[in-house]
Amino acid sequence: MSLPQVEINGIAASATQLLAAGAGYGHFTSLQVRDGAVVGLSLHFQRLADATQRLFGSALDLAQLRSWLQQALRNANALDAASVRIVVYAARFDRERPEAATPVDVMIAVGAAIERKRAPLRVQLRAYERELPQVKHLATFGLLWQRREARLAGYDDALFETRAGLISEGSVWNVGFWDGARVIWPQAPMLDGISQQVLKLGLVRNGVASQTRELRREQLRDLRSAFACNANGVAVPIVSIDDIGFDPAPELIDELLRCYKSVEPEAV
Repeated sequence: MSLPQVEINGIAASATQLLAAGAGYGHFTSLQVRDGAVVGLSLHFQRLADATQRLFGSALDLAQLRSWLQQALRNANALDAASVRIVVYAARFDRERPEAATPVDVMIAVGAAIERKRAPLRVQLRAYERELPQVKHLATFGLLWQRREARLAGYDDALFETRAGLISEGSVWNVGFWDGARVIWPQAPMLDGISQQVLKLGLVRNGVASQTRELRREQLRDLRSAFACNANGVAVPIVSIDDIGFDPAPELIDELLRCYKSVEPEAV
């Protein structure tokens, strides 16, 4: 079969179903499949279960989800390598009674595998906070607008700071820093990305020191290196934030990748 392939509740999606899935209220996760396995698969499933309860007041059947994921990958002949997006929404969601518990629908889109990025980034710090930042929800207009504005200003991407002046997250990635002795993660309202969670596990496993604390714009000059982290690039060097330069530190990036790869993939 040609990619991408889209199934909803285990059945090839119709145009009407696709329109309902794109209505804007729901959540998702994106993952990379290699050799029938996914790094952090249980974390992806937990993310989806937690967000389903929070947004719809209902439980997500994880056993059924796994079965649908396996089927979608087989139907797309993509168990060896694929990029997958799982979207949870509710075709029966009642906008007049959004507080009512609602059974959900699951859309699984299987596409071609994505090669991880390594090209260094120049990013612009922008004041922005997502709604309900702890959830990977479908309301992506604001963050993509911020990314567009940053690129129009000559940067590669946008890094956000909250109204309180705290460094938080990138447009579609988490950010980490190196102070010369440890990895520093910013403490602020943000999405705890799966790749970030896996990397944190790898740091602990390999004895690399890390710390989570509040960071503000004026403190960035005291840090040596910075990196972006998501499913498409686990440790992408950031060489500048506005006019603040950072050491791309290839040896640090290699160490972060080694820590990430020390966490075993989970079979689908």
